[in-house]
Amino acid sequence: MAHIIAVTNQKGGVGKTTTSVNLSSSLALKGKRVLLIDMDPQGNAGSGLGVIPSVSDLTIYHVLISKVGLDEVAHDTEVPGLKIIPSNTQLTGAEVELVGTFSRETHLKRALASFKSNFDYVILDCPPTIGLLTVNALTASNGVLIPLQSEYYALEGLSHLLETINMVQASLNASLKVDGILLTMMDPRNNLCRQVEKEARDHFGDLVYETVIPRNVKLSEAPSHAKPVALYDPSSRGSKAYLALAKEVILRYACGQDIVLEKSHVATKGRIVGPKRRKNKTKHQEQNA
Repeated sequence: MAHIIAVTNQKGGVGKTTTSVNLSSSLALKGKRVLLIDMDPQGNAGSGLGVIPSVSDLTIYHVLISKVGLDEVAHDTEVPGLKIIPSNTQLTGAEVELVGTFSRETHLKRALASFKSNFDYVILDCPPTIGLLTVNALTASNGVLIPLQSEYYALEGLSHLLETINMVQASLNASLKVDGILLTMMDPRNNLCRQVEKEARDHFGDLVYETVIPRNVKLSEAPSHAKPVALYDPSSRGSKAYLALAKEVILRYACGQDIVLEKSHVATKGRIVGPKRRKNKTKHQEQNA
């Protein structure tokens, strides 16, 4: 049975789609059967793999709204073993159209019920909002992977996402677990990046993946060539990092690692206590220039 992972964070620009595309590709390159579902109306996961549907093509929108089968929508990719179900701007309307439907939070879960047995992993690339699309993804998933950009504000907003996950666990999906928190856009030369990593590991412990994703030019260039970084530049630091992450994801799942999301992980007043702000902003900017 497939392990279904929602890649989500309500903050934009933290590397959700980059992680979804490159983790999916890396898992497939390690011999796993992988399905990537683009739940973001921007459709960047599809374009990053060279699958760009037109307005008339079937997408995940038709699966959610018109009950089209996932097998009718899945596309092969350049990566052996990896299929993708793309999205486009039509998906924006699904948030409104789902509101009045029966059991609106479980449409994706029901669609995956028979199709997921064809895969080892299903990766869901979620939009940067906590709306019905993200709730559908969380309800359908076994685990959540949270990309966390190595900056102060990313830590501040993380507790809101964890509260949402707790609510989904309580009311819609009791088996949902946090698979891990992935530190992205890491620059070891930057003092704040190192401080955020320490704060995250101190606060969340084993929830944080050992693998960190570096800032890497090749990771930024790969989507413009409609390829995952492992095909665009296999020797790059970005490619090696995502292959290491895939190995870690496989090992955690194979070992049945069950990391509990404790109440202490969700701080009071809606935020996590992060690195202290420096009073001298000029000095702070100089140290991180």
